[in-house]
Amino acid sequence: MTTYTEEWVTAQARSAYAHGQASFTVRPERTALLVIDMQDEFVRPGWSPYWVPAATRMAPRLRTLVEQCRAISVPVVWTVFDDTHLGLDRPYALQHLPHAGTGWRRPGPAGVWEPMGRRSDEVLIRKPSYGAFYDTPLDTILRNLGRDTVVVTGTLTNYCCGTTARQAYERGYRVVFGSDVTATDDESRQEPELAVLRKGFALVLSADEIAQRLTV
Repeated sequence: MTTYTEEWVTAQARSAYAHGQASFTVRPERTALLVIDMQDEFVRPGWSPYWVPAATRMAPRLRTLVEQCRAISVPVVWTVFDDTHLGLDRPYALQHLPHAGTGWRRPGPAGVWEPMGRRSDEVLIRKPSYGAFYDTPLDTILRNLGRDTVVVTGTLTNYCCGTTARQAYERGYRVVFGSDVTATDDESRQEPELAVLRKGFALVLSADEIAQRLTV
C-alpha cells in the first residue's frame, strides 16, 4: 500500500503548477478565440489610471494571433468591460474594493483599442464584471457557433482573463490560456496565475504554440 507523504504530495503539486499540461486536442473547427478587454483604458498608453503597460507591449503579438485565427475560420469574440444597465447588473461589492477607488470615469462607451483591428463582423460583448460569462450571452453565442473550446487572451491575466477561464471550465468548455498574449498590471502576478490555471483549469500555451496546434 502506497504511503503518500507530505513530501510526495507537495512535489506532485509543484510539478503540476510548473509543468502540468491538459491532455485534450485543440481542433480549429471547435475553437473560438476570446479577446478579453483590449480596450482603450487598459491598452492605450497613459489614457487612464487603469493602463496596463504589459498589455500594450503584447498587443502586436495578440494581433498576429487574431489574424492567424481569422485565416483558418476560427471565430474571434471580443469583450469590453463597460458601464451597462446603469451599473445595476454589476456585482454590488465592487464599489467597496480598491480596484474601483481612482474616481476615474470613462468618457463614453468602452471600445476596443483601435490598433487591435476588430472587424465589424466580429462579436463584441459588453460585460459588467470580470468574467465574460457573467450576465452576458457568451455561452449561447459559443454554442450557436458549435464551439466547445475557447482560447482566452487579453487583459488582465489575473482578473478578467483568469475569471473567464474559470467560468468556461465550469461550463464544460476546453480552455486554452495564452501565456504571452495575456497581461496584468503587476507582471510579478503573471506566472502565479498561470500556475493555478495550468494545474486546474486550462491548457496554458504561448501564442506560437496555440497557432501551431490550430494549424496542425
